[in-house]
Amino acid sequence: MASILVNWVLSALAILVVSNVVAGFMVDSFQTALIVALVLGIANAIIKPILTVLTLPINILTLGLFTFVINALLLLGVSLLVPGFTIIGFGPALAAAVVLWLINLIINLVLFPIKAV
Repeated sequence: MASILVNWVLSALAILVVSNVVAGFMVDSFQTALIVALVLGIANAIIKPILTVLTLPINILTLGLFTFVINALLLLGVSLLVPGFTIIGFGPALAAAVVLWLINLIINLVLFPIKAV
């Protein structure tokens, strides 16, 4: 249970970092970032697998890069649902998807380092 809460808070902090790095990606407060992290996590668990299967041919054609477009669309959808979270256009959503991926990659490498066999 504690790991879920830690992951939730780290996701909210990542969203706040993205709001400071990407122009056009705005989050009002840490509380809003927590809500965004929660809604985005639910969207990633329910909607993203469906979109990934539906767009599998184009995802294969682009060697997986279309996943960033799916993530950007999910971010735009969450911005429509959560008050205090604003994304102005698809460009900032795509940039935010890439930056969020990079931040999550770093967090996972730090928290769960790869062990040599």
